[in-house]
Amino acid sequence: MANRQLTQQEIDAVFQNLQNRNADAEQSGKAIPFDFRRPDRIAKSQLRSIHLLHDNFVRNLVSSLSAYLRSYLIVNLVSVEQLSYAEFLECLPSPTCIVSLGLKPYDGNAVLELNSALIFPIIEMLLGGNGKNSLPLQREITEIEQNLLEGLFRIILRDLKEAWKGVTAIDFSIESQETEPQFLQILAPSEAVVAIAIEIRIGESVGMMNIAMPSIIIKMMRQKFDQQWSVRKTESTVAEQRRILELIRPATVALDARLEGPTLLMGDLLRLEDGDTLAFDYPVGRDIVCNVNGKAKLTGRIGSKERKLAFEVGDVIRPPAPVALETGAPPHPA
Repeated sequence: MANRQLTQQEIDAVFQNLQNRNADAEQSGKAIPFDFRRPDRIAKSQLRSIHLLHDNFVRNLVSSLSAYLRSYLIVNLVSVEQLSYAEFLECLPSPTCIVSLGLKPYDGNAVLELNSALIFPIIEMLLGGNGKNSLPLQREITEIEQNLLEGLFRIILRDLKEAWKGVTAIDFSIESQETEPQFLQILAPSEAVVAIAIEIRIGESVGMMNIAMPSIIIKMMRQKFDQQWSVRKTESTVAEQRRILELIRPATVALDARLEGPTLLMGDLLRLEDGDTLAFDYPVGRDIVCNVNGKAKLTGRIGSKERKLAFEVGDVIRPPAPVALETGAPPHPA
């Protein structure tokens, strides 16, 4: 690999980083007041909801990447925690592939990072290889390799958008791309972010995909999270009722019209002979009950239509209304 000369801006950034670390070391022994009501912190209940949301994202991502790369992958959600942006950047390897994501219609940016341990096996697979025996490479990706990864990022962002769709509509888009985490200063170092760590295994290659969402933006969605995960009891709409009716329309039911009468002993039934008459004690003008799947639902009359027995519906049997029982308070003992 050819040696690359650092620009003056990169050299200044390195010295600035060293100065900041020295300043932090001097203040490490001092107590720093912390306000738990700070606006960029979110509740643990909302953090659990985000964990469940990205658990669904991981399941969809397995099938999407397997179809795209035509290979078997294992994707696991490792952790969802709240960190400062500086702590998140310190956990990332260098060099790596890190992109800034737009979050329209919200103001702010998120971060998506893919380790080099994943990038180069995936690039090999996109170029026709199997990606299983790739040697670990510690170098920056080239512009050509960045173009090859556009399809990969498009699939990841599509599944990420679909996962967040249940809470709110977010249009994730790539705004910038870097290879050094310290150069992507899109948030203040002390600003809180929700860090999502996802492990991806391709053959013998194992790497991490890390996502950071600003906590202040997620805190703004708290009401939408509550609406998503709470159980809401609402009346069904006419369209929903029509849809359910269309689903059950092809179902079959058993109709049974019976002439209810007195019971008869088995012995008397066996002694019946030709010419005997049975008295059912059932008035001719009384309606007959029609059972639907064994339950009384209709009343009507037996008749005929085109030389076939028929049942003429007279009325629908309504279930009895519940009777409210009035109970008085027990008398107090004297």
